[in-house]
Amino acid sequence: MPRSNRPRRPPGAANANLGRSARSKWATPAAELDLERTRAGIPHRESAPDGEWSVRQITARNAAKEYKCPGCGITIPPGIPHLVVWQEDSLLGRETAVADRRHWHERCWRTRRTGGRRR
Repeated sequence: MPRSNRPRRPPGAANANLGRSARSKWATPAAELDLERTRAGIPHRESAPDGEWSVRQITARNAAKEYKCPGCGITIPPGIPHLVVWQEDSLLGRETAVADRRHWHERCWRTRRTGGRRR
């Protein structure tokens, strides 16, 4: 007598999957959320005598390129946490301000000169 190709299930198990989507054994698992990257990617606003600024923290893990800090002129190598800063109240508009954003060392940004005063 030929065998059935259907899997054997215990009684009552046929209704156990109702309301749930069936998962294939070849389905790819969902990507795990990276909370550090999510939190670091949200810019915050800072007010200073020279205007309103958006400041975004870049973690060491997400710092993949080399940049030159406008505060000290020293290169920020990959893997070093730093800040990305752009002016919110730019006369040329938000798109231009975002395109002109700069990468700063955290200490350089905190101690930059703003209208002759040290912050």
